[in-house]
Amino acid sequence: MIARLTGLQGLAIALFVALLSFSMIQTASAEKLYYSTLFRTAVEGYDVVAYFTDGKPVEGSKDHSVEWKGVDWYFANAEHKKMFEADPDKYAPQYGGYCAWAVSQGYTASTVPEAWKIVDGKLYLNYSKGVQSTWEEDIPGNIKLANNNWPGIVKDLK
Repeated sequence: MIARLTGLQGLAIALFVALLSFSMIQTASAEKLYYSTLFRTAVEGYDVVAYFTDGKPVEGSKDHSVEWKGVDWYFANAEHKKMFEADPDKYAPQYGGYCAWAVSQGYTASTVPEAWKIVDGKLYLNYSKGVQSTWEEDIPGNIKLANNNWPGIVKDLK
């Protein structure tokens, strides 16, 4: 009886792992162009409009969310959601939400909501506050490098 349960448990675990792997492959292919969490949430669930209106990172809510470019965007309130829906490119972070410093160096890296800066009306995110300090040493130069690198990186993400 124990061997039979172990066999069933093993089968159940194998099935679970297979389903999880399949869903992650599907999710990864849909989301690669925009950095998000495992649960398809952009900017770790933070409200991108708040960076512009409040001047700081503010957590969003599932109650005020929208799906755009294959990921879910959360907002602190209905007004911010409406502002994003009217012009998502205005509020979405540059380089698909990947680290601006990493893109300037020719690769991608994750970001944290606390490492951010708005430059010329565009939101840039970085891997950490330390990386952000390095990026800020030459913002115009790093943006120029990242803008040149981004088209090639996008091709690799698809």
